[in-house]
Amino acid sequence: MPRIVIIGAGSGFGSRLSFDILSREPLRGATIVLADIDAARLEAVTAYVRRAVEAHGVPAKIESAIDHRDALPGADFVITSVSVGGAAYAGYPFAHEINIPRKYGVDQSVGDTLGPGGVFRFLRTAPVQLGFCRDMEDLCPDALLLNYTNPMGMLTWLHSEGSSVRNVGLCHSIQWTMHELAGYTGIPLAEITHWVAGINHQAWVLEFRRRGQDAYPAIRQAMETPETFAKDRVRFEMMRHFGYFVTESSHHNSEYLPYFRRTQELRDEFHLESRQVPMEQKADREWMKTGPDAPVPELARSNEYASGIIEALVTGVPLRFNGNVMNTGLITNLPEGCCVEVPCVADREGVHPCHVGPLPPPCAALNRSNVAVQELAVRAVLDRDRNAAFHAIALDPLTASCLSLAKIREMFEEMWAAERELLSYFDE
Repeated sequence: MPRIVIIGAGSGFGSRLSFDILSREPLRGATIVLADIDAARLEAVTAYVRRAVEAHGVPAKIESAIDHRDALPGADFVITSVSVGGAAYAGYPFAHEINIPRKYGVDQSVGDTLGPGGVFRFLRTAPVQLGFCRDMEDLCPDALLLNYTNPMGMLTWLHSEGSSVRNVGLCHSIQWTMHELAGYTGIPLAEITHWVAGINHQAWVLEFRRRGQDAYPAIRQAMETPETFAKDRVRFEMMRHFGYFVTESSHHNSEYLPYFRRTQELRDEFHLESRQVPMEQKADREWMKTGPDAPVPELARSNEYASGIIEALVTGVPLRFNGNVMNTGLITNLPEGCCVEVPCVADREGVHPCHVGPLPPPCAALNRSNVAVQELAVRAVLDRDRNAAFHAIALDPLTASCLSLAKIREMFEEMWAAERELLSYFDE
């Protein structure tokens, strides 16, 4: 039975992925090791998962570790979902990554993938993630790394170029996009098949089929309904002008492009709100509830890919999913060696990315504008090049549409000063 280590188990992924694993018959005897540097959260989530194991009579073994290095020896799979420096979407340092750019006129929606927020999140996260890879090289060199931490594209690129660890980046944007398209078109989700490729959070629905027949006309028909258009204004507007539906939500997509958040008038037109950052993260996880009345968790399976990939590698029964991998001729009109999100097949031999060929030229061009930011951010970390980090933000489509180079430099310096302690590795 596999040994599966979840680093960052105190995040929303710790219990969710554990239950996904335990819900699969071939994996019910697995050893799951929950690791987190927050002792209180680790104790709570471990107790929650153990409660499920006991209640459902599952033969799994649940362990926990404050130091992830104690968990890694003998690991077959390592899942990472961590926030470095503070809560993922509350307080320091996230507040600086949203509020400082907004002061200069760059209004982000989420700030965890691209733009000033995404680049600085990557800069503070990169050394920790590289540390995980170094530890895996030392303690479990044959294990597969399944990363859920954002910014996905930059981190997958870093894992692949900066280490020898086998890895794939996982996201749920394509699963949710199909769920939403099923609702917009009235087509049952079980009857939909798709072929999606591009980059993380900006992949393109190249084929959308119902029982083998082209169902893209149903999306176009839905787009012309005012009520449906209003539910996903940015993505439908992009499809209207570029021809293809894009993954990830409208509010997320609006910050990867220069068309939607540049002015308050545009934000109002597309119903895009400014991000408000709470100072503390809400304690609303189910596993945080303790005591005699604490709920008994169900082994309900989510739409995350991780447990299916693990099952495919353990049993040899193939699984197709979309993963983030390096571009080795997979998408021919995106740069070789960048990170792409493409269909993949997992089986006993590992993860096999599928060849896609060229994307529609306008779609590839939009992807390349984001890839340029990712490339320079990765180079900044690997080369300890502070100026490359500045260039990454200067090339960001939204930032460049809002600010002069002088203002971008001023904003960059203020953000760097605010997070200097998390970026001290640049001085080493």
